[in-house]
Amino acid sequence: EEEEEVEGWHQLYPGHIPTSPLQKALLAAGSAVMALYDPYRHDMVAVLGETTGCLALPNLRDKMKNHPEGYRILQERPRIRLSTLDMARLQGLPDGSLGREYVRFLEDNKVSPDTRMPPKFVDDEELAYVIQRYREVHDLMHTLLGMPTNMLGEVVVKWFEAIQTGLPMCVLGAAFGPVRLSTRKLQVLATELVPWAIRSGLNASCVLNVYYEQRWEQPVESLREELGIFSPP
Repeated sequence: EEEEEVEGWHQLYPGHIPTSPLQKALLAAGSAVMALYDPYRHDMVAVLGETTGCLALPNLRDKMKNHPEGYRILQERPRIRLSTLDMARLQGLPDGSLGREYVRFLEDNKVSPDTRMPPKFVDDEELAYVIQRYREVHDLMHTLLGMPTNMLGEVVVKWFEAIQTGLPMCVLGAAFGPVRLSTRKLQVLATELVPWAIRSGLNASCVLNVYYEQRWEQPVESLREELGIFSPP
């Protein structure tokens, strides 16, 4: 029982680490520096998201609560993990379907949905799920936006997510991610990709309100249209 109590703070869900506002500020500052120094430090990006998401997360939760599909996701709490995905079924879906293209994305980029960090510093069990869900649909954002996991692709997805979620870590990633790109890539980013990502982010309905697990058969094109994401340049 001793471990459950931290100076009168309670553990709200497995893995939760209660922190004071000052500790959150220090964690945010430290993780921001590390995440800017090395954008591939996903653990630092994750900590930054949790310690700075106090305004954006309730806002996202409310968007989900006020939407029939989003509300169902909050009630049922689906998880996107290797243990919950029927990979063989997804691989057997037609080309162009969300499920097939998602698996193709995972294979081409050698990523796994299981690498997403579980939340630790969010002091609300429901909001912890919201940020968990945001992390688990991140690879689906790449699939929908047609972006690889290289630096260029990540920056574009971060711009889209920053507009969509208002999470400060996305804004930081969008603003400082490009510092390592070559001039030519920066030019493509500034003139084509970022304007498209911003337009799409503003135009699209909330991407957390899609029960992706029930949409695997839907063509990516039709889901883009439904959400209001413009075709990639």
